[in-house]
Amino acid sequence: MRINKFLAAAGVASRRDCDKLIEEGKVTVNGTTAVLGQETDESSVVLVEGKQVVLKKNEYYILNKPKGYICSVSDDKGRKTVLDLMPQNVGRIYPVGRLDYDSEGLLILTTDGELAQKLTRPENEIPKTYLVKVEGTLKEADLNPIRSGLEIDGYVTKKCKAHIVETNKAYTKIHITLTEGKNREIRKMFSAIGREVTLLKRIKIGELTLRGLDRGLFRKLSEREVAYLYSL
Repeated sequence: MRINKFLAAAGVASRRDCDKLIEEGKVTVNGTTAVLGQETDESSVVLVEGKQVVLKKNEYYILNKPKGYICSVSDDKGRKTVLDLMPQNVGRIYPVGRLDYDSEGLLILTTDGELAQKLTRPENEIPKTYLVKVEGTLKEADLNPIRSGLEIDGYVTKKCKAHIVETNKAYTKIHITLTEGKNREIRKMFSAIGREVTLLKRIKIGELTLRGLDRGLFRKLSEREVAYLYSL
């Protein structure tokens, strides 16, 4: 493992800030001043400004995010963040990806930057499924433009899966599965076909679901679930 990744995983700082510490000569590995790109492991004695750094085991959580929280570790506007729903002793965890302020559902939080990157890089095309509720009645054919791809904000959305799960005169509920996730993309897609989203909830990442997890609650992911996410 490269030394900057080691330090970041141990909760010292972000990788970029860890690079600065290394460049400033504040990091040693087994008594020798570290250099950028240097490899290290758990058996090495790593010091930052004379204090030993120990690599902690990564933590993984799944949260059923309610509306009214932002997916960030802090907010300069004073809004509640998803970390406000977690115990204070969980350590340096970060939300993986985004659910906007008015959206809810499945959110992963972890200290594992490698898994976070895997799940959020567009080229990995990790499928994420959402429950969408719009006003009024829709037919399956009305979803064809969304399935095929729409031009929004100067780009064309990728093809996706979408099907109606419930419809009546008052509202329609749809399951939609995307392999990309641009800012407010689902809301913009339905706006493009003349429908306003009144509920947006992520219900699956791959086959990982919120089963048994009430709104606002969280639990640790099992080793099997973590291995599954790495396999996507």
